[in-house]
Amino acid sequence: MSLRIDVFSLFPQLVDNFCAESLLGKAQQRDLLDLRTHDIREQTSDVHGTVDDSPFGGGVGMVMKAEPIFDAVEAAAPPRPLLLLSPGGRQFNQTMAYELAATAETSGGFSLLCGRYEGVDHRVRQHLCDGEVSIGDVVLSGGEVGACVIIEAVTRLLDGAMGNATSTVTESFGDSGLLEEPQFTRPAEFRGWVVPDVLRSGDHRRVERWRRAQRLHRTLRERLDLVPGELDLEDQKLLDEFPPVPYS
Repeated sequence: MSLRIDVFSLFPQLVDNFCAESLLGKAQQRDLLDLRTHDIREQTSDVHGTVDDSPFGGGVGMVMKAEPIFDAVEAAAPPRPLLLLSPGGRQFNQTMAYELAATAETSGGFSLLCGRYEGVDHRVRQHLCDGEVSIGDVVLSGGEVGACVIIEAVTRLLDGAMGNATSTVTESFGDSGLLEEPQFTRPAEFRGWVVPDVLRSGDHRRVERWRRAQRLHRTLRERLDLVPGELDLEDQKLLDEFPPVPYS
């Protein structure tokens, strides 16, 4: 099933160019992703393509006007929800990525509105958007970069988008909810640094135990908030059996 994502922006080429490469480009070629970008400026009526104006009450900067945004969205009739990229929105995470991926079956997809300047006329929030989303506690010059983050995170969850379907299960924030364990590849020794013996043992059960232990070690050290309450006895044994692999 194809997932449609509409993006409304003053710089749609930024999104188009990013999404034409790698996994996202292949997803579009396979009709897994139906990406449609819309230039808000095309909806302006004056020759200068004016999309912003000074704020009522004074203040620094300019604010995106309501009219061209409403016109662009209504002309496209995009799938809902329509989410405004905003520092004050719900913080985007893997849980939300799964929710948006599921819209392929419920509403056919979702849409993103990229703000610019000092933001958008508040009536856009009140009467047009279904919610707001943020990629973190940081302010960007526009929502396009955030939109690309969301599109990639959601698209890779679609059936057939990834080369290996289990990749999204075993990686960070996957089924275990923990951070991913360290990974190694050939050569087994590089500049004196050696791959852990357990990974070369051929004992698949022991390898899986080691991986679980390393996920726990890393998450306990770096993201304690992801650990679901008290560890059970088996996990405690794993931590004792396998010491943590050092990081930088």
